Amino acid sequence: MKLAVKTLGLCAVLAGAVALSVPATAATTLRIGTVLSPNDPMGQGLEKFKADVEKATNGDVIIEVFHNSQLGDTTEMIDQARAGAAIGTVTDVARLSSFVPSLAIMSAPFLFDAYEEADKFALSPEYIAWGDELREKSGLVMIASNWYQGARHALTQKPISSPADLAGVRMRTIGAPVWIETIRAMGAEPTPIAWGEVYTALQLGTIDGAEAQPTAIWNAKLYEVIKNVTKTGHIQLVTALVVGAQAWDEISPENQKIVRDLAVEDGRYASQLTIELGDKALADVAASGVTVSDVDLAPFKEAVAPVYQMLDLEAEAAIVKKVLGR
Repeated sequence: MKLAVKTLGLCAVLAGAVALSVPATAATTLRIGTVLSPNDPMGQGLEKFKADVEKATNGDVIIEVFHNSQLGDTTEMIDQARAGAAIGTVTDVARLSSFVPSLAIMSAPFLFDAYEEADKFALSPEYIAWGDELREKSGLVMIASNWYQGARHALTQKPISSPADLAGVRMRTIGAPVWIETIRAMGAEPTPIAWGEVYTALQLGTIDGAEAQPTAIWNAKLYEVIKNVTKTGHIQLVTALVVGAQAWDEISPENQKIVRDLAVEDGRYASQLTIELGDKALADVAASGVTVSDVDLAPFKEAVAPVYQMLDLEAEAAIVKKVLGR
């Protein structure tokens, strides 16, 4: 009997020691990837997001950031997240429109005049409802949708002054319908390829042009392989921070709110960097010998106007205008 009591006592001591050595709740680690460089505003924003989240959650949520397509192209990262991996990425929202078609409106041509408009719409009840629908249909959780990467401009080997000048130009774009149809309407031949392949494709002549925001043009060194940047600003690239629902559900509701709030806050931080660094990036591109030109946007706006009807986005465009009070 005494032996049994001693044994039980020893077990209790050991159990207590084990309990003290194991945290009450294990930390959740989210691996966030981007195809962009660490110097890009999105990369800097993600590093700030990592530090802020880990501090605010007392280490309950760990963020690991991977730049330069280390976790794959954007589509590959989305597929991994949907498959259950604890992975997230910053993606153009149009890629998610295959699950929720209304989301394509975020990448519609000549829709937002300034970042503040996109930021306001991204926090509207109408847009958030589409985000809830996205989870139901794709297994992806949209944490924030106000990470602004800048206005997309045309990158070509020849000068561009009108849509007619883009005839026959094989132009790299994002592989989502709203991007493809916008570039086609502008006069070029849309050619979706991975961002990490754009430099080489331009260098080898596999494509004749591309479209990209100023900071990406500079950080990807595309100024080395193109001759002209025409400031069409045809799409304002507003992106979303998304993660897989399975990994998201491992985070407590309290920490989920913290992460969401910081994603919005740090999205604004990254977006402000985009705005501040964009003009400098274009100036640096021009200084490298590339011709950077303004252009009359009226013919381009007229050319892309049918895209809204073609993709059945007229109702969504009306919602945007209502939210923005236009």
